[in-house]
Amino acid sequence: MTEQRAGIGRVTAAIVAVAAMLPYLTLKVLWLTGSSIGTTDPGFLNDPAMVGLNAMTFGMEAVGLLLALAFATRWGLRLPPWLVLLPLWVGTGLLSTVIVTVPIMVLAGGLSVFETGGPVEPWIYMMVYGGFIVQGAGLMAAFALYSRDRWPHVFTTRLDQPFAAATRSFQTVVAWGALLVAAPIGVAKLFGGLQDAVEGGFAVAGAVALVLMVGRRGRGPFWLPLVVAWLGSGSLFSGGCYVMIISSVGAPLGSQGGLAELFGMLTGLVMGVCGAFLLIERSGVRDVQPVQDALEGEDRERDRQAADHGHR
Repeated sequence: MTEQRAGIGRVTAAIVAVAAMLPYLTLKVLWLTGSSIGTTDPGFLNDPAMVGLNAMTFGMEAVGLLLALAFATRWGLRLPPWLVLLPLWVGTGLLSTVIVTVPIMVLAGGLSVFETGGPVEPWIYMMVYGGFIVQGAGLMAAFALYSRDRWPHVFTTRLDQPFAAATRSFQTVVAWGALLVAAPIGVAKLFGGLQDAVEGGFAVAGAVALVLMVGRRGRGPFWLPLVVAWLGSGSLFSGGCYVMIISSVGAPLGSQGGLAELFGMLTGLVMGVCGAFLLIERSGVRDVQPVQDALEGEDRERDRQAADHGHR
C-alpha cells in the first residue's frame, strides 16, 4: 500500500478528538494524584475500587488519544490492523451510546439531568459527557476517513460481492446464533430506560446486519451493514464488559451487572470474532467498480436489453 499524507478532513477530525480528550485526561491525573476537585466527599476518590477504575479509564482515554494521532499521520497506516480495529471497536461501542443518549436526556430534562445528588459535582458530568460526545464524533470521523484511505475496497464494493470464504459455514452458524441471543436481549432492553433502549436497538440492528453481511443479502454498499454490525457488536461487548467490571469490584456509582450484561458481553464478542473472520477473508476483494457505478451500469444494461426487445 502506498502511504499518503492525511487529508485536511482526517487531520481536523483527529485534532478535534484530541482537544476533547485533554480535559478528561487532566481530571483523571488530578484525581489519581490526590486532588478532590469536582467532588463533595474527599474520601470518595480514595476508595481502592475508584483508584483502580480511574487508572483504567485514564488508560482507555490515553489509547484513544494515540489512535487519534495515528489517524492523522502516515505512520498510522503502518500499524497492524488489529492494533487499530480492536481498541476502536471497544471505544466506539461505549461512545456511540453516549452520543445518542446524552443529547436526548439534556433536551428532555435540561442540565438538571447531571444533578445526581452524589459525591460528584454536576459540572464534572457536563464536562465529561460533553467531551465524550465531541471526541466520539471526532474519532469516528477520523477513522472513517482513515479507513477509506487504507481499505478503500470496503467503501467501493457491494454487499453481494463474491469472494472466496473458507469459513462461511462457520460464520453463518455464528451469525444466526448471535441473532438468536441478541434479539431477546435487545428487545428486553428496549423496555428499560433510555440508555438500555438505545443499547437494545444497537444490539438487534447489529445482529441483523451481521446476518446480512455473512449471507451477502442485498445489492447495496457493503459499508452500510458493516457500520451497523460494528456499532451493535461493540456496544454489546463494551457496555456489558464495563458494567461487569465495575460490578465485580464493587465500585461506588456503579450499576449491578446481571445475566443480560454477561450474555450481551459474550454475544458481542462472538459477533466481533465473526466479523473479523469475514473482513479478513473479504480483504482479498480488490479493483472493483464503485458501488454506484456498478448499479448504474446494471441499470443501463437492463435498459439496453429492454430497448432491444422492443425493437424485435
